Amino acid sequence: MGMTVPIIRENTLELIGNTPLVRLKGPSEAAGCEIFGKCEFTNPGASVKDRAALWIVRDAEARGELKPGGTVVEGTAGNTGIGIALVANARGYKTVIVMPDNQSKEKMDTLRALGAELVLVPPTKFADPNHFVHTSRRLAEETPGAVWANQFDNIANRKAHIESTAPELWEQMEGRIDGFTCAAGTGGTIAGVGMGLKEFDETITIAITDPHGAALYSYFASGELKAEGSSVAEGIGQGRITANLEGAPIDTQFRISDEEGMEWVARLLREEGLCLGLSSGINVAGAIALGKELKASGKERPRVATILCDTGFRYLSTLYNADWLRSKDLPVFDWLREGSSAST
Repeated sequence: MGMTVPIIRENTLELIGNTPLVRLKGPSEAAGCEIFGKCEFTNPGASVKDRAALWIVRDAEARGELKPGGTVVEGTAGNTGIGIALVANARGYKTVIVMPDNQSKEKMDTLRALGAELVLVPPTKFADPNHFVHTSRRLAEETPGAVWANQFDNIANRKAHIESTAPELWEQMEGRIDGFTCAAGTGGTIAGVGMGLKEFDETITIAITDPHGAALYSYFASGELKAEGSSVAEGIGQGRITANLEGAPIDTQFRISDEEGMEWVARLLREEGLCLGLSSGINVAGAIALGKELKASGKERPRVATILCDTGFRYLSTLYNADWLRSKDLPVFDWLREGSSAST
């Protein structure tokens, strides 16, 4: 039962979503079950965030807040900004993006290349009024004809996954899906896919996979928002319950280290020819953990899906750079060691 895909899309925004699903060989063997990755890097903006961007813009239009010639302002680690810039270009709007200045150079260069106005701010805690989210809200208030995308607390984000990602997964897996997991940044993907899948089958296990330095693992494990350690993964990790996360049907939780995530980034590239970002590696490690847990509970060859969030080409100066990895005390991929500069 394949999805019927029209040969010609009527406009470029129809290129968002309907992403392929792939069986991941190494992870499936490691978990002793079936692990599938949703290839969100095939979206026009090369990440899962294109979906949220499209739904947020459409929602602002439907509410009459975004009018022709208007501006979309957003605070983002980069990928949502890239999605918004592309959607805004296609719909005739301007884009202003506020971003912490510690994100990858590729994301900054991409946003500038797409014609977005880029405002860089120092990374800081959410409680600080100069945090990128608060800065973007103020800029939206000060800019005539502007809307604030507000991806963290605008549930049009979550709706994108309830209405598109979840039904796609259900159809692609022919209704045979035992578990789904991914990390949370805004929480839109995990909450939306979880809600959407539970509408099809309540018995599907929804797990959150948290990086170190985020507080959701402890929240779902013990009810307390408490962070431990840190992560270099961009765009994931959250210290509060956003509006998108409210009421998310989370059944279980895993905490995955950068090292474990990187092990899967390396293996998927070396063994399967997939070049991904670190959040995808963390998601895959979480999917393996969930698969093993479902297997231990007596489920025979469970089928688990996760999100391959974005392309590794967005992290050439960080995750795929030997000097940067050393500077973060992270293991350097063996193939980067030869010929890389000898600095340690």
